[in-house]
Amino acid sequence: MTATPSTTVANFRDLGGTPLAGGRTVRPGLLLRSGQLDRLDLDADPVVAALGIRTVIDFRTAGERAAHPDRVPEGARLLIADVLADTMSAGKAPAAAQLKDLLSDPAVAEEHLGGGKAQAMFADIYRSFVRSGSAQASFRTLLTEAADPAAGPLLFHCTAGKDRTGWGATVVLSLLGADDETLMAEYLSVNPAVRQAFAPMIEGFTAAGGDPELALALIGVFPSYLEAALDEVAARYGSMEKYVREGLGVPDETTRALRDRLTA
Repeated sequence: MTATPSTTVANFRDLGGTPLAGGRTVRPGLLLRSGQLDRLDLDADPVVAALGIRTVIDFRTAGERAAHPDRVPEGARLLIADVLADTMSAGKAPAAAQLKDLLSDPAVAEEHLGGGKAQAMFADIYRSFVRSGSAQASFRTLLTEAADPAAGPLLFHCTAGKDRTGWGATVVLSLLGADDETLMAEYLSVNPAVRQAFAPMIEGFTAAGGDPELALALIGVFPSYLEAALDEVAARYGSMEKYVREGLGVPDETTRALRDRLTA
């Protein structure tokens, strides 16, 4: 559960060291999370270079990928797992994929997202992480790859590395045996890095008369967002294990392999 001092990748974290039940921890150097990799420069980033990343899973939409293509380490595989594909094709454009557009015009943002609407929208997006077909396929890819020793050190990411990536981390850590408090702590731990990454945008938004609380609702993560997805899992499946088995279609032997590989 350590923030890694990457100089070219925003919100880069190694899930290694996260405490698990029975005094165990997540093995370091195998499962990494971050924001987009459009500025990755291994020559200037020895911390990331030393990890030897072999697999990258990109949770972003086609539009996000086109605007900011990943720079993938040489020799690494890039897997596209578009979490929001079904949500976008249904005509709902989630804020997770459109932060810059929303923060460019305070009046539009206030009209569409003020008065608690941003929080309600994020809760709905998080519920879609559990129920939409594209999200289920994407998180199935994450678990299948993370369980496979041939995948090597694996990095998964979205744009800011907070929502789609945050849910992916929650599912993996839950399966490995992290308790609720640890899951929430890891989920919320990205807030300082995300706010730093978007600081110029927040400042521009507030300088133009935007509500700073609304900006933070879009930029940051909050317990209520994660709780919406956890509640959806509980309502639909009753447990994380059943969600993984029935919702994601991940067999129990893959979950066992995941635990064997990532638990120290």
